[in-house]
Amino acid sequence: MAFDYKSFKKTRSGENDKPAWTGWKWVKFGVATVCYLAFLYWVKSWWGLIVLPFIYDAYISKKIKWTWWKELESDIARTIMSWVDAIVFALVAVYFVNNFFFQNYQIPSSSLEKTLMTGDFLLVSKMSYGPRIPQTPLTMPLTQHTIPMLNCKSYIEWPQWEYRRVKGFGKVEYGDIVVFNYPAGDTVAVNYNGDYYSLCYQEGCLAADEQGYEVPLMETLSAKEQQQMWDQLYGIGKQIVATKTNIYGSVTTRPADRRENYVKRCVGLPGQTLEIKDKMIYVDGKKQETPTFAQFNYKVYTHNSQVLSDALCEELNISDEDRDKILDHNQGIPLTHMAVEALRANKEFCDSIVEIKDGYWGNLYPLNRQYGWTRDNYGPIWIPAKGKSVKLTQDNIAIYERPIRVYEKNTLEVKDGKIFINGKQTNEYTFKMDYYWMMGDNRHNSADSRYWGFVPEDHIVGKPLFIWLSLITDRYGKSHGVRWSRLFTWVDNIK
Repeated sequence: MAFDYKSFKKTRSGENDKPAWTGWKWVKFGVATVCYLAFLYWVKSWWGLIVLPFIYDAYISKKIKWTWWKELESDIARTIMSWVDAIVFALVAVYFVNNFFFQNYQIPSSSLEKTLMTGDFLLVSKMSYGPRIPQTPLTMPLTQHTIPMLNCKSYIEWPQWEYRRVKGFGKVEYGDIVVFNYPAGDTVAVNYNGDYYSLCYQEGCLAADEQGYEVPLMETLSAKEQQQMWDQLYGIGKQIVATKTNIYGSVTTRPADRRENYVKRCVGLPGQTLEIKDKMIYVDGKKQETPTFAQFNYKVYTHNSQVLSDALCEELNISDEDRDKILDHNQGIPLTHMAVEALRANKEFCDSIVEIKDGYWGNLYPLNRQYGWTRDNYGPIWIPAKGKSVKLTQDNIAIYERPIRVYEKNTLEVKDGKIFINGKQTNEYTFKMDYYWMMGDNRHNSADSRYWGFVPEDHIVGKPLFIWLSLITDRYGKSHGVRWSRLFTWVDNIK
């Protein structure tokens, strides 16, 4: 007689035995239902009630064979399916945790040094500012926009839901370090690691130069003439980038929540007026305190062009990458105020330290208008706030056209000096969202709002809570050990 595996399995598992008490399944069902309903109430998404019958079946009726694979006769098949089941469960769990509660983030660059270091791994709280309802819900967990190795989109573009954020523990405050989606990442050249819009202007200028067209000095042009010239150069550059797929790759657009994640410090809140004067930040006319570990570039002159020793670098927390810059007096070396004072006191090594007066103005926001601003002297600029209006003029339209057109999805045209929004002539616009101004603490080595402008509220991801791992990395991304002293350091405690 053939061996009946299914009957044997039921006998061994006790399925044929009547349980002494069946109340536990109702307890488990009740707990699961309450938790799920609380979640739906939190996110205000009652369409999720269609899942309740499946929760009931999983705990009570058991009409659906959720673990059908356990009855397979093949040991290999059962083993494979058990792994598949575990992986699927883990991916679903990670999807919900990443979307609504916590997310891991690794510091990729030196823009926040020495506050946050390259190689720091952060636990980012979505609940601090309230998590966003996924705008592109059909996505592969643990990916942002691209599946590694396959180099294809990790998300399905349909459906795309409107921006909505559920209630969190608080809101973005001045001085907060914030993780957000890269605002200028709406359009990207997939093989180019940089700002697509700056690239288009760059290619347009190069093309004009090759054709013998001399770009006039900005100060000789009116606001209208500047805008016309930059629009023309951008159009030329856009066409060139689209044809250079062998260099830049294809050009694609990304929804807000699928853009690259950045981390910076919030130095300007909705409705505030921000200005940078001689490196110092002023908000509504009041000078703000500079973070303790903020860095600026300095020229360091040493005796006989000495380089920094390993011991001195360790004492001053200067990276190998920065140490190599000490003899480059054109670029300078980024130093904190404490490092500057320590070097000045070291008379045996240091002759003098000169603060670099930064006059860089290229590629600063807005790209299509030159205001004479630099990284160290920028603004004043008013930060849009939800429900607040701004008077639009030929002088400020370049500042606010991107929020109006791209982030809030309006049509905007300037014809004969007149401004048209959604086909209607106007000189005023009322904003639908709050906006923020973000900057890195490594002020001369940070790609931030000075280059790509405002950060809309629908781009805010969350607030870093603490550093759970910190790896010592070099400029090539190689790890050289662990910074043990930084492990489980609260980000808010790093001023």
